[in-house]
Amino acid sequence: MNLNSSSQSASLLRGCFRITLLYDVAEAIDLAKVRGLLGERVAAGPSSFPRRTPEYVRFAQPPVIERLGPLVLKSGERVTSWVKYHAFAVVAVEIEVPFSCGWRELEEQASRWMDVGDVEPLTREIVAARLSEIGPAVLRQNQSWLDESYLLINLQEAGEHGGDRATASELLTNRGKEIVQLIRGEAAPLANKTIEETLQASLSYYSTDLVLVGSAAALVYDRSDDADATMLVLEFARMQLLEFRYYDDLMSNLLSDIYTMLDRKRNYLLSRWTLPRDAQRINAIRLDVMDLTERIDNAIKFLSDAYYARVYRLAAGRMGVNEYRDLVDEKLKTAGELYEFMVDQFNETRSFVLELIVMILVFLDVILLFKH
Repeated sequence: MNLNSSSQSASLLRGCFRITLLYDVAEAIDLAKVRGLLGERVAAGPSSFPRRTPEYVRFAQPPVIERLGPLVLKSGERVTSWVKYHAFAVVAVEIEVPFSCGWRELEEQASRWMDVGDVEPLTREIVAARLSEIGPAVLRQNQSWLDESYLLINLQEAGEHGGDRATASELLTNRGKEIVQLIRGEAAPLANKTIEETLQASLSYYSTDLVLVGSAAALVYDRSDDADATMLVLEFARMQLLEFRYYDDLMSNLLSDIYTMLDRKRNYLLSRWTLPRDAQRINAIRLDVMDLTERIDNAIKFLSDAYYARVYRLAAGRMGVNEYRDLVDEKLKTAGELYEFMVDQFNETRSFVLELIVMILVFLDVILLFKH
């Protein structure tokens, strides 16, 4: 499929697809070491957010970006690609594909790029190769990787033949149905209720830009430079979703192990003597997860009603970040309660044993008294 064929040179829509595949590969990545290992291959990222954004809106640790050479897909297409390394041990491979076509062709292409089945094995190989090179900067690599994907559609130009660039309100009014189908990857017409609900997740800063966020894809109608900052915020929200999914799985497995262990020790008094050791191990994991989740929350500073803060909150709500964050918090709370229960159980057992020893000593003392 040639996305820039001459037959489409007079098309109404121009822009690019950005396919992002994220992998949770380890416990942490030392970005300073990554920069040293990659050297001149490190590309410059956005130094600040545009649109009169306050100075405090920034990434605590911006990702390290490595430009790759042209990537050849199984279809034979050559696409632009790069890798991003995040401090939270998330490695993202991003592929950019330009388009120049009409609405129908754009819907077909969006549906194709939303399905990453033929791209994912290739990006996984890329991540494995990059990890081999930056090995000294990777802390405790995972044996299996949790992954997420997201499609960003950067629509840079849209308008009637020979007309001015369409405004955000014109796009929503005249092409709302097509836009919703784009970010949902659907070819068949959608119900009016679905269209209305999806269009509620839209934001604009100027009259000529638009962000519409879905669970699997988002449309960013803006010029390239400004769109990069918006897409970076959307990618960050997706990375948060991946991290909270990982911590949710980790806490689920931990709680399952705790319940199994407590059930095994419930009927054996002496086995409760190991409860302090088990409780300390559990509490150490709980505190580690609490620390990591707090660092993720603080990885980007969003305060007040800044535009990018609104974009982030919209994306987090639509992608399910808030729901997974709540799940992790609930499981951390449960782990804390179980830790206190295990400590109480040990203290009760110890008190019982001490009282039993005292009773035995008193009994022996009485026997010796009568004997003499």
